[in-house]
Amino acid sequence: MAIAAMTGVRRVAAEEQVFGASQSAAEAHRSRLVKYDAEKVQTVYEAAGGYDGLLRLARAWHTRVIADEVVSHAFSHGFHPDHSERLAAYWAEALGGPTTFSTAYGDETSVVRMHSGHGPHEEMDRRAIACFDQALTDVGMASGDAVRKALHDYFAWATTTTMSRYHRSSDDVPDGLQIPRWSWDGLVAGTGTDGI
Repeated sequence: MAIAAMTGVRRVAAEEQVFGASQSAAEAHRSRLVKYDAEKVQTVYEAAGGYDGLLRLARAWHTRVIADEVVSHAFSHGFHPDHSERLAAYWAEALGGPTTFSTAYGDETSVVRMHSGHGPHEEMDRRAIACFDQALTDVGMASGDAVRKALHDYFAWATTTTMSRYHRSSDDVPDGLQIPRWSWDGLVAGTGTDGI
């Protein structure tokens, strides 16, 4: 049985087996159990710690990419002072949380346009994903964790599909795109753009 589907004491015991000697990782996961009961977790958003958990992850990722000699180029012309908060809101909406991003900041079209028209950037994408994986570790998600896998899979998919699809020009991005939704099983059918 997957750790994400277990409850209470059984889940903690399973985590201790998975994380072995890493007492701090097991303790971090145990503290998150206080916030929610695994049986009631229905979204990746909730399992990741809600907005606060995603904000910690967004800040850790942002710190990593700014320090990366290749990925930092994407931020060399500046970035919004609330970048991490906006990113956390975007991830929250994509992962089954509230629609704060769409309500307050924009739609998928605006996000994809920001990432478009810069030519192919496969190396930057790979390094952005590597920074994300390091950020997952920074916030205490150990390898083998079902939440970590779901977050990695989502980020890698979004980075290599929707965010890198329109290399030629941001004008190629269609209007009216909706933020794709991601679940434990991957992309939720009928969300986001068709054909990606």
